[in-house]
Amino acid sequence: MLVFPNAKLNLGLYITSQRADGFRNLESVFVPLPWTDALEILPAEANSLTLSGIPIPGEVETNLCWRAYELLKADFDLPPVQMHLHKVVPIGAGLGGGSGDASFALRALNELFNLNCSPEVLENYARRLGSDCAFFIRNKPVFAHEKGDVFEPIALDLTGVACKVIYPNLHISTGEAYSRVVPRTPRHDLRQSIAQPMETWRETVGNDFEDALTPFHPVLGELKQALYTAGAAYASLSGSGSAVYGFFPKQQVPPVLRVPDDYLVWDGLL
Repeated sequence: MLVFPNAKLNLGLYITSQRADGFRNLESVFVPLPWTDALEILPAEANSLTLSGIPIPGEVETNLCWRAYELLKADFDLPPVQMHLHKVVPIGAGLGGGSGDASFALRALNELFNLNCSPEVLENYARRLGSDCAFFIRNKPVFAHEKGDVFEPIALDLTGVACKVIYPNLHISTGEAYSRVVPRTPRHDLRQSIAQPMETWRETVGNDFEDALTPFHPVLGELKQALYTAGAAYASLSGSGSAVYGFFPKQQVPPVLRVPDDYLVWDGLL
């Protein structure tokens, strides 16, 4: 079975409070981004996971796709599998690429071996792999809160919106990002802000990590301004960084921006 795990964008991201379990509560809108990896899973005589594309640090046993298999195997009589992950979505970019890989592995194993797990059951497995993994089970825009793993429907249709995402070859660890953010009450209600025309989001939809990280990584602010100069209706850091994205009017071809050769760029329609 061959699947194509996609990334996501954070439309607004507020860190609202510290939790007793060590995590932080947040508010964000998660939006699927059709920048994809490729994951193949086949029945095999012995377990294996091979990798290609962007190098993924760590041992095979710590890979989220492999952890997804082990999680299901603990509850189901799964045969050995051969997995191959071709990594395209950059790591440490705030795009949820690893989380998408994990959840697509859960979905593929569920279908391949007829486990008959409902979306709710798969979401609960995904939550055990990472805070935002559960989003990729249903893979549609949601308002996310608590640890980023509790979702509410949101009336948001970005179909046909042109988007450009730029990854400046800068890995920002989750630990670094969160260490620089102080939880606070959001200045604007995110759900109310998203309900307004996109042209107003520049003033009302923010990402707490931008103010925290841009002084240490000025390229983030430079890319955001470049997207606005190129005509973006809205631009932002995604997640805890370092990818920066811009939304342009529907059906418009995103403009070409000159960036260094080692930057990764995705553009297209949502």
